[in-house]
Amino acid sequence: MKAEIVTIGDELLIGQTVDTNSAFMGSELSAIGFNVIQITSISDKREMILRTLGEKLGKADVVLITGGLGPTSDDITKQTLCEFFETKLVMNAEVLAIIEKMMAKRNYPVNENNRRQAEVPESCKVIPNTAGTAPGMWFEKEGTIFISMPGVPHEMKHIMNEHVIPELKKRFTSQHIIHKNIMTYGTFEAKLAEILTDFEAGLPDNIKLAYLPSAGVIKLRLTGSGSNREEVAKSIQYQVDKLYQIIPGLIFSENEETLEMVVGRLLVKNGKTLCCAESCTGGEISHLITSVPGSSGYFMGSVVSYSNESKTSILDVPKETIIRYGAVSRETVEKMAEGARKRFKTDFAIATSGIAGPDGGTPEKPVGTVWISISSDKKTISEKFTYGNDRVINIRRFSYAALNLLRQQIIS
Repeated sequence: MKAEIVTIGDELLIGQTVDTNSAFMGSELSAIGFNVIQITSISDKREMILRTLGEKLGKADVVLITGGLGPTSDDITKQTLCEFFETKLVMNAEVLAIIEKMMAKRNYPVNENNRRQAEVPESCKVIPNTAGTAPGMWFEKEGTIFISMPGVPHEMKHIMNEHVIPELKKRFTSQHIIHKNIMTYGTFEAKLAEILTDFEAGLPDNIKLAYLPSAGVIKLRLTGSGSNREEVAKSIQYQVDKLYQIIPGLIFSENEETLEMVVGRLLVKNGKTLCCAESCTGGEISHLITSVPGSSGYFMGSVVSYSNESKTSILDVPKETIIRYGAVSRETVEKMAEGARKRFKTDFAIATSGIAGPDGGTPEKPVGTVWISISSDKKTISEKFTYGNDRVINIRRFSYAALNLLRQQIIS
């Protein structure tokens, strides 16, 4: 079963509005067994809408459309749909009643623009929209279903959840699609793909593997399809078990559990506490940790010791250490971690010192270099990492590297 998504609006093309509708619709369609083969964003132009819809005929079983259904003169989708489906606009009494009731509840009069929203193409099946004033519309032509919905996200979601998905499930029940995400950290995409060459070659035809990298974290998405949901789920789980055998040291969680979530869960499980001493990461690690609900139960605080003076005065790093080895060094970062753990009286401490860029590097310590230390009551360890030249990306990669290093220490 194939589906396509079309979003209409100049605001999407110029970056004024971020298209979150497609992500939601794609996820919902996939969950009921559709293969979304294309997402298209187009301008509010009659010719563009007509051409795009014409290209979808016969290509997909279902085409979802959002946008251009508002009450103003620049919303031309309904008129263009009439032209495409060779019909005309008519007043729909049920839609008008919904609009009148909604406007009365808000103590607003129904004006001509509101009334125009009750006009729908005569040949469509009207989809009620009790979350807004613009109804959804269901068309069928040459074996393809076209469903037009408002671009307002909460209205689109209401129509999808209450009407579109239930109806599509009635009509299309032969296919099930299951996604399973395995979260990994500790290598780069090309290397991971090399490691998994034989694994990927051995996948059955109904299971596909995708690599989704972001700031060092690589999400492996296994997608399985078939007519028997239970069998698909078993097949996916069998492949997941194989991944745990091949790359056990790289997998840190499943689905959308982040490194900061995993670290928090491990700290709670082991009854441990944490603090940070951040230089080059500027509080990013602390931000990630405290973004997790319940982090106040294990995170005691942080020092952003950006200057050498703060490293010595707050974290008790000896001046001689910084003079002899430099701020970006194993010796300095270990003293930072030990000083933070002592000050906050925690079980673990993370410390970072590096060169985020774009300036400040040397041949010995180029931009992208970071030293990370984890201190505990058992030992203090440190490791050097070298990344690229982009400051923002480096800060995020430094932070994830630190969280992963902490994770490894907790479970060791």
